[in-house]
Amino acid sequence: MLTYLLRRVLLMIPTLLGITVLVFSVMAMSPGGISAQTLIGGMDMKPQEKQALLDYYNKRYGLDQPAPVQYLRWLNNVSPIGFVTDAQGRRGEFSFSKGMDLGTSFQYGRPVSAILAERIPITLLLNLVTLPFTYIIAIMVGMKAATQRGSAFDVGAGVSMLALWSIPTMLAGVLLLGFFANIQYFQWFPTAGISSREAQDMPFLPHWDEGGFIRGFLLDRIWHLILPVICLSYGGFAALTKLTRTSILENLHADYARTARAKGLAENDVLWKHVFRNSLLPLITVSAGLLPSLLAGSLIVENIFSINGMGQLAVEAVKGRDRELVLSITWISGFLTLIGYLIADSCYTLADPRVSYD
Repeated sequence: MLTYLLRRVLLMIPTLLGITVLVFSVMAMSPGGISAQTLIGGMDMKPQEKQALLDYYNKRYGLDQPAPVQYLRWLNNVSPIGFVTDAQGRRGEFSFSKGMDLGTSFQYGRPVSAILAERIPITLLLNLVTLPFTYIIAIMVGMKAATQRGSAFDVGAGVSMLALWSIPTMLAGVLLLGFFANIQYFQWFPTAGISSREAQDMPFLPHWDEGGFIRGFLLDRIWHLILPVICLSYGGFAALTKLTRTSILENLHADYARTARAKGLAENDVLWKHVFRNSLLPLITVSAGLLPSLLAGSLIVENIFSINGMGQLAVEAVKGRDRELVLSITWISGFLTLIGYLIADSCYTLADPRVSYD
């Protein structure tokens, strides 16, 4: 097991390199490429100031050099080992402990690491809340539909999940905002963000005081997350519900289930101790691809609900041709995706001890 995990971790390195090479190539071959001139654009600057800024960008990031050289310079900067470079981009001696430098954002004029430190926790919070919510609904509805096959609940759940899976995320987000956050209709939820401004001064837990009920920071955050989490999760639990139902139905009629019933085990024991555990394997397989889909869905959901997460940052970085931000976001997203696949592989042994990696 440890050998397998070590091998998978080592394979992440060429995979991440391949992802960044592909993204960098797309940016370099786009109209205008990645150059100091495209970053400055038509800014209202004097010719001397514009030329000085062009020279700075070219020296700092090597934007006047060929694309392969630019990529190698970026790779040297983000690698924990490599050649030490100064603020002007001049290369020094080789070091094994120079540290990682994600560069400075062209668009924001701030270190990329500082920007990501602000945005990544928001996106991770959104996805970490969505994942258990998706699986809880999928398992509960899928198991009930499988054990009541052919009933009104089974038929209704099947039709409902198929309808939910067919609705585009963008349309669902607009409808949720239009009905549940609109003053002309229900206005049950806020329209934007993940917390209110006044929530920063509230105590963490809700409580009552002389002025009435204070929802607190925790309840305010939950209140803001309800619509984005629904928008991000409904497609996932719709597909997983159908998969759960199919997997449980297949195992309910397996030989080991009939043997367990013949030994006198109660139906609930057969379902939860035997059938459910074997039905988890397809769900674990799908979970490996669920995290990348959630990260991709964050691009849409964060823009619809005006959440300042990594998804919205990626859209802004692509629009502004911010090479440092785009490559860093791609690198981190790829790393989280590969970690998701690694966790899914590790969970196989927990669900089925017969699984071996030798």
